[in-house]
Amino acid sequence: MAYTERHNKFTEMWLRFVIWREHHINENRFVVFLALIVGIVCGFAAQLLKYLIHLVAHALTSGFQTTSANWLYLVYPVIGILIVTLFLKYVVKDNISHGVTKVLYAISRRKSRLKKKNMYASLVASSITIGFGGSVGAEGPIVFTGAAIGSNVGQAFRLSPKVLMILVGCGAAAGIAGIFRAPIAGMLFTLEVLMIDLTGLTVMPLLIASIAGATVAYVMEGYNSEFFFAQSEPFFTDRIPYTILLGIVCGLVSLYFTKVMFWMETIFSKIPNKFLKITIGGVILASLIFIFPPLYGEGYGTIENLLDGDINKVVDGTFFYVDRGEIWFLTLFITAVMLFKAFATSATNGAGGVGGTFAPSLFVGALCGFLFAYILNNLDIGIHLSQKNFALIGMAGVMSGVMHAPLMAIFLTAEMTGGYNLFLPLLIVSLLAYMTIKMFLPYSIYTMRLARQGDLLTHEKDKAVLTLLKLDNVIEKDFKCVHPEMNLKAMVNTISVCNRNLFPVVDDEGMLKGVVNLDEIRNIMFRPDLYKKMHVSRFMSSVPATIELTDTMEKVMETFDRTNAWNLPVVDNGRYVGFVSKSKIFTSYRRVLKHFTED
Repeated sequence: MAYTERHNKFTEMWLRFVIWREHHINENRFVVFLALIVGIVCGFAAQLLKYLIHLVAHALTSGFQTTSANWLYLVYPVIGILIVTLFLKYVVKDNISHGVTKVLYAISRRKSRLKKKNMYASLVASSITIGFGGSVGAEGPIVFTGAAIGSNVGQAFRLSPKVLMILVGCGAAAGIAGIFRAPIAGMLFTLEVLMIDLTGLTVMPLLIASIAGATVAYVMEGYNSEFFFAQSEPFFTDRIPYTILLGIVCGLVSLYFTKVMFWMETIFSKIPNKFLKITIGGVILASLIFIFPPLYGEGYGTIENLLDGDINKVVDGTFFYVDRGEIWFLTLFITAVMLFKAFATSATNGAGGVGGTFAPSLFVGALCGFLFAYILNNLDIGIHLSQKNFALIGMAGVMSGVMHAPLMAIFLTAEMTGGYNLFLPLLIVSLLAYMTIKMFLPYSIYTMRLARQGDLLTHEKDKAVLTLLKLDNVIEKDFKCVHPEMNLKAMVNTISVCNRNLFPVVDDEGMLKGVVNLDEIRNIMFRPDLYKKMHVSRFMSSVPATIELTDTMEKVMETFDRTNAWNLPVVDNGRYVGFVSKSKIFTSYRRVLKHFTED
């Protein structure tokens, strides 16, 4: 009882403070202050996640041999996924996979409201997943965590959905900035991936949150880059043609990675039994990690080895150790690791693990760039390419293609490695990789799921507004239904008590059969001699098209444009629901557009 009284008293005091704030502190200024708080909290959350991952991984693998295979690789990933599955089922009781996609969905459809449990669930689940060997990254979970922190801080102060969206972006930006020590990339992530517009209202909070998150990381880890990279060879202009070729290759590798991920995701979604998923995914993941140990966890150790130019360390801990000096073997081994990373990542998430695709895309990119230079150097083409430089450039290329975010990929790679001297090749490769994959896939690995459902919010104002509009809100249901067997007299009586000029014709089961247009029967309405002779089935007309209840607003507008109709019926698998009119859509469109474009 005492606890309840204290809780009620605290709630009352908090509401008083919230009301006082609403009357005395300007909302725009208050958002800037909250962005700072969210940035600091998310910075610490990122540090906690990194610490937990390293703690678990070190405890499990510190005693592993580098000169032979380690059989525990066959066990750890399965145990980790099983623990995460139980944690999600009995503690969280929610699905938290595909964190970035869920944040995008929250922005597009749920007014940026995320559950409180999302502030900690991804931290725990991903640290176990990755620490036990799950071949995924921590960046997706920290984005989800940061977005949830921003959302719940905003909800606590009863802020509007528009401001909540900004705080969600602040949390996501701070999470990226904190885990990579990359403040510019953190802000660009919200613009290119989360697709939050950069306006006068958003630029300052996003910048402050990103800087705050990165500052926490620098204070706790030191003022150095995420990966150590010493550029021992300068980039000469005669390497530009090879850089262009690498950009195209990275785009194709990005396409392969994305296609495999969605193919595997589709397969796992069709497996009904959860423990069967764990078994299949766990076996795939454990087998791949046992044969190719670089696939264990985030793979940052392999990236560091490649950026350091030490290719031989890539085969540490495998039973291929004795063949490490062979050029053909190293080429095949790195190619296999690069190609199987997509399978390992999708098996981890498909089986029930929690992790993102940031780290896998960086990992694949580093291997791609390194392998590109390694093969050309050993073909003796008459020019030497820096394998270290191309590994770094490849990271930006594949990330740009997978995320459809070239600017973020450029700055993230430069900030996390200190490779600013390679800015020109980073620009070239990122742009070409993005252009290459856009020829085949219009959406990123995150947005494709939402695009298929019609829930994707984009930077195009028209499409964004149509996405925010809901079909349910524009359906008009005050039309009088008539039946095919009704005679003209009954039809006239119905018209006399209705102010509509359209009448849907439905059968006994509610299935739409056609419509009666008042203008088309005026010539027989006042002929009593036809009242009992004429029936609705004779003078009803067909509709130019119908709208399914599940159609997106973009598809609805396409249907209106195609038919030149002003009113169209809405059906649910053929069953009449109501009508949608252009005038109602235009009114709602203008209202949402005005709200959407307010600065």
